[in-house]
Amino acid sequence: MKYYIIAGEASGDLHASNLMKALTEKDQDAEFRVWGGDAMEAAGGNVVKHYRDLAFMGFVEVVLNLRTILGNIRFCKKDIENYQPDVLVLVDYPGFNLRIAKWAKQKGFRVFYYISPQIWAWNSSRVHKIKKTVDHMFVILPFEQAFYQKYEYKVDFIGHPLLDVVEHYEANNEWKNHHNIPQDKSIIALLPGSRKQEIKALLPTMLNMVERFPSYHFVIAGAPAQKEAFYQNIINLQKNSNVSLVFGHTYDILYSAKAALVASGTATLETALFNIPQVVCYKGNPLSYQIAKRLVNVDYISLVNLIMDEQIVSELIQDEFTNSNLEEALQTILDSAQQEGIQKKYAQLNQRLGTAGASKRAANLMYHYLQQKALSQ
Repeated sequence: MKYYIIAGEASGDLHASNLMKALTEKDQDAEFRVWGGDAMEAAGGNVVKHYRDLAFMGFVEVVLNLRTILGNIRFCKKDIENYQPDVLVLVDYPGFNLRIAKWAKQKGFRVFYYISPQIWAWNSSRVHKIKKTVDHMFVILPFEQAFYQKYEYKVDFIGHPLLDVVEHYEANNEWKNHHNIPQDKSIIALLPGSRKQEIKALLPTMLNMVERFPSYHFVIAGAPAQKEAFYQNIINLQKNSNVSLVFGHTYDILYSAKAALVASGTATLETALFNIPQVVCYKGNPLSYQIAKRLVNVDYISLVNLIMDEQIVSELIQDEFTNSNLEEALQTILDSAQQEGIQKKYAQLNQRLGTAGASKRAANLMYHYLQQKALSQ
């Protein structure tokens, strides 16, 4: 079968690539035309657009890049029509994907959505659009099934695909030697995000912690879509041998870390699954933030706290993301007693997420639904 898959961010690229591997096991004739990244390409996808050219974060940024976004939508529609896939698989990335879903449904294409948009956080009315345009929704967070049930829309809860990724991780300390990481210092991981605008907003303040915690070595997990020169423009402002920039080893860095400073997003959950105490950081365009603040109807910004429905990791959002607040929060999570308490909560989080095998469950269901449709025609 022919699959057209759209993922617009680094996390979507990761999860879609694992879904593609599982679909290939199920469907030996699977062909993939994709919007995504290196992971999806490695899984056998013909990449039409790379996500590095798609990721615009915030209301103001979307308006400023509207011409590019609308051009991408036009191109995507034409490309789907030319390819004539058996199914369109949309991965999160709602601003773009929900527009494509509406058009695709009108054109008679089969539409699956893998990893629900966070419509439970804001603009819940979008659920009505999803009911009309998405044939099957596959959700990964435990409370999402109940959310959709309120609107009489049946979805498939498959568990969180990150459980697979972390479960299959094998520790390897060779990266430390290769990148000259000192063996006599504990590591603090810095995960400032994957988009340029969030890295620019978060990394300088994160790096200000280096001189305040001289007994630790700070390791920046470089985003695969960014180049080293981009980071060096920021890091060079901090002339300190206690900082390393490492690409392609995010999980190795987390596995080795004593604590982490993490941009809000999927990485907060990854950090929790590695059992690493963290401070969650967010700082966006001031106008975008003020708009979002009025629209969002959840109490927390990090997936960890949202899933647990309580604050188990510190969140420093917008004006709270300051040097003094970050220093205090980092000092707190480095305390042994605090670490023990956080890790107990992480164990509960793990239980709520279900069991490993999400990618295979999703692939099996997708293939089953496609076969059902084929048989009914």
